[in-house]
Amino acid sequence: QVRLVESGGGLVQAGGSLRLSCAASGRTVSTYAVGWFRHAPGKEREFVAAIIWRGISTYSADSVKGRFTISRDNAKNTMYLQMNSLKPEDTAVYYCAATTAYGGSPRSLREYDFWGQGTQVTVSS
Repeated sequence: QVRLVESGGGLVQAGGSLRLSCAASGRTVSTYAVGWFRHAPGKEREFVAAIIWRGISTYSADSVKGRFTISRDNAKNTMYLQMNSLKPEDTAVYYCAATTAYGGSPRSLREYDFWGQGTQVTVSS
């Protein structure tokens, strides 16, 4: 089991920045990749970004490239999502997730075994 706890959400004006954190505990040694997904009202949960837990590869959705950066600190078992130049359409509940499926697609929601409780990000215009 891997337990994930997000923090750092909030209300920000368009053009502003937020940094989300995701603290992992439990059997993190089995983790292949960690990712961020978001769920906006009336829409399906969508991929935002992912990073290989013990590698260097990162993945980002086209809608956030150049604005969002994913990173992780293995010593702290923590993952981050730095969000810059925020837009109202970034408003959503953001979830961190972990997958133990080695070789799977880090972009695919179905690959992820463990999920955090979510943190609300609201961007005002």
